[in-house]
Amino acid sequence: MLLNGKTVAITGANGNLGRAIVARALQAGANIRLLDLEFESGYVEGLPATTSCHEINLLDNEAAVSCIAGLGPLDGLCNAAGGFDMGTAAHETSDQQWSRMFDLNVRTMLNACRGAVPGMISQGRGCIVNIGAAGALSGAALMAPYIASKSAVMRTTESMSEELKSAGINVNSVMPSVIDTPQNRGAMPDADTTEWVSPEQLANAICFLLSDEASGIHGANIPVKNLA
Repeated sequence: MLLNGKTVAITGANGNLGRAIVARALQAGANIRLLDLEFESGYVEGLPATTSCHEINLLDNEAAVSCIAGLGPLDGLCNAAGGFDMGTAAHETSDQQWSRMFDLNVRTMLNACRGAVPGMISQGRGCIVNIGAAGALSGAALMAPYIASKSAVMRTTESMSEELKSAGINVNSVMPSVIDTPQNRGAMPDADTTEWVSPEQLANAICFLLSDEASGIHGANIPVKNLA
């Protein structure tokens, strides 16, 4: 199987995308470490005994680093924690709105990597997959904080790849068109959803990047969209 025997940590594991990644990774044979603010008991009880769930605020740097470093050797880390908000015109956007998008999309990723990377360096291997956005390749009205934060994710992915590839660590990101979730449909009720990607389609791409099959891919921001 694609991830047979690998230990993979997934942040945002209780969200729409996170749950899809967990399901696909388990199907691919991985041992999963789930991280999120909280988990419903029914969901946790339905998971295999080889999984573990950790309720953690990834914006708390010390707690996040301690938790992830304490998970033991990790073969993979998927930073699925994040968020999206439609906003106002850039010049009307509050500091709080800017901070919210960078907290959700950038700081959660950085804190998780701070916990995972030292162990990956020690063992001489590892894979990190971040969540970028195809929409962050250029600007768009009323989305400046989100686009800027996802652009930061992708540039950080490229930088980390250059820093870590010599240590045997692959760092890449996926760039979904828009993830087809109830929250995104609610935020963009008039949008054309034709090319929106399902969480399951995105999870397939992520699990490939976490596998040995993607060992030659470094610093890539890979577009994923639905063309059916």
